[in-house]
Amino acid sequence: MEEQVYDPLKIENQLCFPLYACSREMIKQYKPFLDEVDLTYTQYIAMMVLWEKKAVTVKELGHQLFLDSGTLTPLLKKMETKGLVRRNRSTEDERNLIVTITEEGEQLKERAIQIPAKMADCSVLEPEEAMILYKILYKMLGKGE
Repeated sequence: MEEQVYDPLKIENQLCFPLYACSREMIKQYKPFLDEVDLTYTQYIAMMVLWEKKAVTVKELGHQLFLDSGTLTPLLKKMETKGLVRRNRSTEDERNLIVTITEEGEQLKERAIQIPAKMADCSVLEPEEAMILYKILYKMLGKGE
């Protein structure tokens, strides 16, 4: 009876654990596809934002990806070394660092276009289940409808 007091501490009673484990497993499934385009998962999600927006501040990028500047700075430096992005101070406000996709970064989009379909093929979820999960996760992130 007294053991039930500790039930909340059991790993199978934690919502955070399957979220964490699924995230790690999903990123592991991405790896072979991302290796083909020489990107890490974090670089890939940053590129997805840049393919769409072309230029963003580091602050905007961090907000959209839920990453802090301590994670973004070395990530963006590596991406700049690969020739995928440029980082420049804003002319309006020098406190803002603007990340801009390069032509080489834009061309990488063509090589990466198949990654979402390849990942969908790896999923055990039906498309309807995936959409429900997507909506729930964004609701948890505070970006739900």
